[in-house]
Amino acid sequence: MTMGDDTPVTSLVLPVLIRPILTQLERRDVTAAQTLRAAICKVEASNPGFAYDFVVGILRRGDLGINMNESILRLQGTVSSNADADVERHLTRTEDAFQELNRKSTALKRILSRIPDEISDRKTFLETIKEIASAIKKLLDAVNEVASFIPGSSGKQSLEQRKREFVKYSKRFSNTLKEYFKEGQANAVFVSALYLIHQTNMIMATVRDKCE
Repeated sequence: MTMGDDTPVTSLVLPVLIRPILTQLERRDVTAAQTLRAAICKVEASNPGFAYDFVVGILRRGDLGINMNESILRLQGTVSSNADADVERHLTRTEDAFQELNRKSTALKRILSRIPDEISDRKTFLETIKEIASAIKKLLDAVNEVASFIPGSSGKQSLEQRKREFVKYSKRFSNTLKEYFKEGQANAVFVSALYLIHQTNMIMATVRDKCE
C-alpha cells in the first residue's frame, strides 16, 4: 500500500485495537490503564500514526503474518457493538434524528466488518453487497435529517462536504468490488471498506463538532 492508503487503517488502530485492551485493563487496574491511555493518546495526538506503527512493530517482532487491513476491518464489528469502545463515534444528543444516525452508522460498519468472513463465498458475499448498498443509502438519508439541526451556513457546508466525500468513497468501493470479481484481489476490498468506515467516522465527527 502507499502511505495514503494507510490513512483509514492508522485512524482506526487506536479505537479498534488499543482502546478495547485498555478498557479491559481498566477493570484490573484503573490508575495504570488511565495513565497508559493518556500517554498513548498524547503521543498519537502529537505524532499521528504512532498507534499503527506500535502495533505493526509488535507484529513484526513476533513474526506474525497478519493482514492488518483484514484484522482491523474484522474487529470493527466488535467495536461498533461495544458502546464503551466506540463512545467517541457516537452522538449524545437525544433527538430521533441523531440517534437514527448513530444506528445507521453502526449498522454500516458492522456489515462492512463481515467482509473478511464472507468474501470467499460468492453467493453470500453478493447478498452482503446488497446489504451494504442499502446501509449506505440509509446512512445518507439519516445525514440529511440531521443537517436541518446544524446552525449556520458554514456548518451545513462542512457536513455537505463530508457527505460528498462519503459518496465519492462509496463509488470507489463499488468500483473496487467490480475489480475484485475480475481479479480476485481481496485486500483491495478490505482497504476500500476501511476508507468507507473512515469516511463514516468523519461524518459523525463533523456532526458532533457542529451540533454538540
